[in-house]
Amino acid sequence: MTIREQLELWEKDYLSPYATLSMYSKGRAKEEEQCDIRPVFQRDRDRILHSKSFRRLKDKTQVFLTPEGDHYRTRLTHTLEVSQNARTIAKALRMNEDLVEAIALGHDLGHTPFGHAGERALNRICPYGFEHNVQSVRTVEKLEKGGQGLNLTWEVRDGILNHQTASIPSTLEGKIVRLSDKIAYIHHDMDDAIRGGILKEEDVPKEIGDVIGYTTGERLDHFIHDIVTTSFETDDIRMSEPVAEAMQKLRRFMFERVYQNKEAKSEESKAEMLIETLYTYYFKHFDELPADMRRMEESGEPAEKLVCDYIAAMTDRFATAVYEELYIPKSWHG
Repeated sequence: MTIREQLELWEKDYLSPYATLSMYSKGRAKEEEQCDIRPVFQRDRDRILHSKSFRRLKDKTQVFLTPEGDHYRTRLTHTLEVSQNARTIAKALRMNEDLVEAIALGHDLGHTPFGHAGERALNRICPYGFEHNVQSVRTVEKLEKGGQGLNLTWEVRDGILNHQTASIPSTLEGKIVRLSDKIAYIHHDMDDAIRGGILKEEDVPKEIGDVIGYTTGERLDHFIHDIVTTSFETDDIRMSEPVAEAMQKLRRFMFERVYQNKEAKSEESKAEMLIETLYTYYFKHFDELPADMRRMEESGEPAEKLVCDYIAAMTDRFATAVYEELYIPKSWHG
């Protein structure tokens, strides 16, 4: 019996009856020989962690464009916080931690440079539209490894695709990541907003603070404990009604005070213009895209999607550098 098979049996004996077991995975789009050490979801986690798209997350905006300070979140630190929240919940509920971690680490791989400003720009200019969750799946299925993809399991791809509010994942592990994503961004975006002087702790309305706490730490702890106690030994992942209602109020508060704040978002129109300009340029100069992307057009992929793929994969820094190279006279570079 291999180590992998022993681990699969351990999952069967120990994990919750509602957990997704590695041995019962729906498998991969392309069949391949099993690893003798790692169950399938652990293997997926490793593939994501070693991918180029994962490494690029460190230079992609979360909320604040080019913040002055080293302690603001990036798309990578957001991803790691989602993963940690999700693993804490999964461990307490005896769910499959490997599956939770793989989904969490992969959920934002398709995100654009400049955060949601970049996403809005590509969605507006690309005739096929653009959604970062769909792009994350496209990244792991088609774009990674020079067009070969990572060949991840069905369960991981399902969790990545359905991590947003409008969708429901097929596994409880996917539902854990979906809630953990919301908890993470509300928690760290408020923390960053306080650091940036946009908010103060005492600005949180009393009706919210009385339910879930008056500091970012208290609220994070309350959210996680509430999900665990409400979901324990049930076939669902959810918050209690009072906490879910308080979270919605807090989310609306964040939209009013941070996500739509003119000071926090003052540079976003420039970022959108930059993204749209790059899209127009590369659509006209398709031959300047990397060779593996040009080959994908020969196999039937639309040029518009491939230009979108190229720009979405850029980091903030690379997108800015390309724009300067194309449109700013060299004598003007600072």
